[in-house]
Amino acid sequence: MKKLVLSALILIGISSVSNAQGIRLGVKAGANMNQISGQSFNDGFDLSYHFGGFLEMDFNKTWGIQPEVLWSQTTGKPSSFKAIYGSTSSITINSALDAGKDIKLNYLSIPVLLRVNVTGMFSLLAGPQYSILINKDNTLLQNGQSAFKNGDFAMVAGAQINLKTIRLYGRYNIGLQNINDIDNKDKWTNQQIQAGIGFRL
Repeated sequence: MKKLVLSALILIGISSVSNAQGIRLGVKAGANMNQISGQSFNDGFDLSYHFGGFLEMDFNKTWGIQPEVLWSQTTGKPSSFKAIYGSTSSITINSALDAGKDIKLNYLSIPVLLRVNVTGMFSLLAGPQYSILINKDNTLLQNGQSAFKNGDFAMVAGAQINLKTIRLYGRYNIGLQNINDIDNKDKWTNQQIQAGIGFRL
């Protein structure tokens, strides 16, 4: 599944470059308000960060595509592992996953977004995003089993203000994949609100 999604994103990127009328490179950084949904995690959003690069590729004045490569962090606070797995479970939770201690998941995220330029200063963006878990070793249980899956697939929607070389943006990412790699007793999904600033080079 991961190879299929990555292959599709690469093909979309190659096709877009060949048809694009204008290509602009930029860098960006901002804040994440994220939540790992599931019975094992506390409700509420936590603060983290993202940064990376983007390409703006225009088909015409209205339509374009915006692929990005981002380092993005997701955080969450476990709350009830014992309630789900039981205190006598054969799965021993590593201290990093103890209730009350933050989980920090670092992802390499690759969104490929369709951009609609409503006006010269305002754009709408939407599209798929695939994220690869970078710090997998830090999410291992004591028996060597991983707590989180290697990747996450999400849909992204947002808006962007274009001020010459400056880009101000906000977006919402909704995870569509269960990232729980322990078992099927609880479904974990990522939700993330992003806001930040980009600079066109």
